[in-house]
Amino acid sequence: MELFLLAIIAANCLFSYQGFKDESFFRKYEFHIGSIRAGDQLRMLTSAFLHGDLMHLVFNMYSLFLFAPYVIAQMGGLGFVVVYFVSLFGGSLLTYYLHKNDYGYRAIGASGAVTGIVYAAILVQPNLQIWFLPGYVFGIGYLLYSIYGMRAKNDNIGHTAHFGGAIGGYVYTIVRDPSILIDNLQTVTILAIPIIVLFFMSKTGKL
Repeated sequence: MELFLLAIIAANCLFSYQGFKDESFFRKYEFHIGSIRAGDQLRMLTSAFLHGDLMHLVFNMYSLFLFAPYVIAQMGGLGFVVVYFVSLFGGSLLTYYLHKNDYGYRAIGASGAVTGIVYAAILVQPNLQIWFLPGYVFGIGYLLYSIYGMRAKNDNIGHTAHFGGAIGGYVYTIVRDPSILIDNLQTVTILAIPIIVLFFMSKTGKL
């Protein structure tokens, strides 16, 4: 397996395990709007290596394990790492932007980074099948569900980070290889739909 992928999975597992057994460690590095606005911006990175429980960690790392090879095959190990961290910060920045006035807002998890990898994988491999569905169907459905979660606010999942991560992976992949706009225009267009819907809802106060 690609060394960079193993390193990221290991970092998530080790950091999350420390958070599982040490609540003070968890609280110190989680995403927390009040602390970030007070100057602790490092949380925008570290929170993406923490997870709420073992199931949360396993789901994210399994998803990363499934989709990362497609990105690595197209972009190489370093390219994969760039997509991962661009998506990670995309998730954190969008979360901060949409929740900046909610000083008590908290979030954790690699979901933003992983969603960016999923989006990148679909763009570079448009014929990708996910659970017997075309990749773009999975991608758009997942993010439309995230819009629902952002509106409903009935769980502890960081849906906003999913969106920010998807945007990061989407934009970086296209900028890196603009030929995707010609070769896979249908996929590019379909994956843009939930992103456009999100910003329309944000601008009209429907989130």
